[in-house]
Amino acid sequence: MDELEKMLLLEIADLHKVPDGAYNIRKNGEADGRRSTPHIRIEPRRDAKAGIDIFVSGETKGESVHIPVVITETDYKEKVYNDFYIEDGADVLIIAGCGIHNCGQATSEHSGIHTFHVGKNARVRYVEKHYGSGEGGGENVMDPTTDIRLGEHSRLEMETTQIKGVDSTVRTTRAVLEAGAELVIREKIYTHGRQYAKTDFSVQLNGDGAGADVVSRSVAAEQSRQEFTLRIDGNGRCHGHSECDAIIMDDAKVVAIPALAANSVDAELIHEAAIGKIAGEQLLKLMTLGLTEQEAEEQIIKGFLS
Repeated sequence: MDELEKMLLLEIADLHKVPDGAYNIRKNGEADGRRSTPHIRIEPRRDAKAGIDIFVSGETKGESVHIPVVITETDYKEKVYNDFYIEDGADVLIIAGCGIHNCGQATSEHSGIHTFHVGKNARVRYVEKHYGSGEGGGENVMDPTTDIRLGEHSRLEMETTQIKGVDSTVRTTRAVLEAGAELVIREKIYTHGRQYAKTDFSVQLNGDGAGADVVSRSVAAEQSRQEFTLRIDGNGRCHGHSECDAIIMDDAKVVAIPALAANSVDAELIHEAAIGKIAGEQLLKLMTLGLTEQEAEEQIIKGFLS
């Protein structure tokens, strides 16, 4: 790996070197390293689409698989399809993410479509980070799509983070839960300049005892724009909770559009939303400790998104 690739991998996957365990590193549309393990198998797709299939056996306990993508070319666009087949009873950590370094004047773009087929009683933690850099005038665009299908009594925890350098993103997540399944989503987004970020969540709670907890925290600064759209359908004896908290600064704009649909008398659905500026007393308290106003804002934002 060259120094630029190492920097991007550190930002999106906390990798200082080639990871232990299973991994697939994609760079500028080509495989830049791949390893399977006895319990986690990574194979090229059998159809004509770019991407990989990841098979996680039911014997997998506490193992991890890394599948980061790095792009270091300008005027480069790709769409990648990765499918995860998680067998009954598996327990696995999946670390994904995309880093783009664009020093040219044209747009570089990555669209990742991830589909999860999670078996009964399986446990999955999915971590995805997006990061952009580069001194050119070209834009960095990332449009991730996540399609989740949770089997009975399975659980998926999804952590997504976008905090720097992404000029435009449309983040789409669809989930269907069977009886007793649990979905936990934690999203963190920071936008500035004229960046645009849209997130669109749709959750179907189909089985009795299914539950979802979706929380989005974001900061919109300067002239950036953010949109948050969510719909939870409760189709049985289930529970759903969503929360959208945003800090708005300067001339930014934030729109939150939540929707809850109770299609059963036994569905329990809750939504919370808050959009506002940083409180003056918060700034004053930190400034009395010796921080400048800018330093105080940075500390508040850092704590809010932690």
